[in-house]
Amino acid sequence: MLPLRPAALALAAASMLALAACNEEDFDTGSQIGANPVLPEPQQYLFPPMHLASVVGWKQGEAPTVAKGLKIEALATGLEHPRSLSVLPNGDVLVVESKPPGVEPIRRPKSIVTGWIESLVTGGGDLPSNRITLLRDADGDGKPETRSIFIDHLSSPFGVALVGGELYVANTDAILRFPYHTGDTSITAPGTVLTPLPGGPIDHH
Repeated sequence: MLPLRPAALALAAASMLALAACNEEDFDTGSQIGANPVLPEPQQYLFPPMHLASVVGWKQGEAPTVAKGLKIEALATGLEHPRSLSVLPNGDVLVVESKPPGVEPIRRPKSIVTGWIESLVTGGGDLPSNRITLLRDADGDGKPETRSIFIDHLSSPFGVALVGGELYVANTDAILRFPYHTGDTSITAPGTVLTPLPGGPIDHH
C-alpha cells in the first residue's frame, strides 16, 4: 500500500469539509433530551464530518482571562503532549507526557488517514515524551525551582496515582507499580507489572 499523495490528501480534506457542511441541518435539540429522544437517522460517510480544534499556544504575555483579583501564569512550558496532572501530598506536581505507542500497522488506508488527522490535532512535535515530569514549587511563587524527569521510558502513559508509599502508573499496555518516598525527585527502580493490558498491535486502551 503506497502512502497517500498530497493531492489525494487535499481531495480527502475537501470531501470532509463538504460532507460536514451537508450534515449541519437545523433540528430541535430539545427533542433529543429525555427518556425517549428523537434521534436523527444514521448516515454513512466515506469520511465522517469532523470539527477539529486548532492547536493554539499562549503568545508572549498572553494568558486566559480570570476573575478580578486572581492571576494565572504558566507553571511550565516545553512539555510534549502533557496528558494528565497529579499533585502529590507534599505539593509536587506530576505531569504525564504521552505520545501514541505507534504499534498499530500503518499500511492500511485507515491508519494512514488516522495518522494524518491526529497530526492536525496534536501539532506534531519531537520533544522527549512517554515519561512523567516532576515540578516542585517550594516557595509557592508559581515558578518551580525543581523540574526533573520523575519516571522515564514509559509506554504511552495516561494516568498516575499515589496510594500510600506506592505510585501506580497506567501505561497503554500495562499497570505498573513503583516505590515512592516523600520528596523523591526521580524514580529509577524498575516498575512491577501488576497486570498487562491489550495495548497492541492495535491500541485498545
